Amino acid sequence: MRKIVITGGNKGIGLALSEKFVNNGDFVTIVARDFSNQETFIYQKHPHVRCIEFDLSNIAELPKLAEQIDEVDVLVNNAGYLQQLTYADYPEQNRDYSLNLNLIAPVELTKLLAGKLSSANKIGRVVNNASIAGQIGHPDIWYGIAKAGLINATKAFSKAFQDQIIVNAVAPSPTETELLNNIPEQRQQAFLRNTISGRFATAQEVADTLFWLATDSPQYINGICIDINNGANTR
Repeated sequence: MRKIVITGGNKGIGLALSEKFVNNGDFVTIVARDFSNQETFIYQKHPHVRCIEFDLSNIAELPKLAEQIDEVDVLVNNAGYLQQLTYADYPEQNRDYSLNLNLIAPVELTKLLAGKLSSANKIGRVVNNASIAGQIGHPDIWYGIAKAGLINATKAFSKAFQDQIIVNAVAPSPTETELLNNIPEQRQQAFLRNTISGRFATAQEVADTLFWLATDSPQYINGICIDINNGANTR
């Protein structure tokens, strides 16, 4: 039984991914700021699920979080948050929250768990949920900066770990989750016009890609960011 750690694994993409791992027979540790969505989160008492309530923006306390995790084969840095703010009106506390949650936390958590992910008899995997926001000029400037940094960290870690830990990322475009509500309707419609299918990605589609990178993708796929944007940002 593999040991999986998923941040933000109780909602949206993270919940869809948690379900896939549980159904696959894995043991899943879900880290989230709160588990108040109990009407949709059905795994709090599942024998193969452990829930840790923790605010990932609290960087100073991350070592204590890492101490609670004894074994890990796969780390999925999924937690993230988009704000309806622009560069002209971005309070300092909101900037720091965005950078801490979307960039510093996944980088630091990867560092803290690296020794548990890699050993003489196993190769661990890290998968980061980045965003198309890190590839374009995004209105939420600090979210875009953080996600661009996470893509860079993916590449940097893959080289630093030298095949002992496989590190990849995905960069989804807007997805049918509650975060979609943070995107103004005008921008939503403008994005849809640029897609091939004229729709947003589903949480399941992103979760399926994360799951593949965490499990069955070839080891030669390392340091890669997979775009999930339906042709909206061709590179």
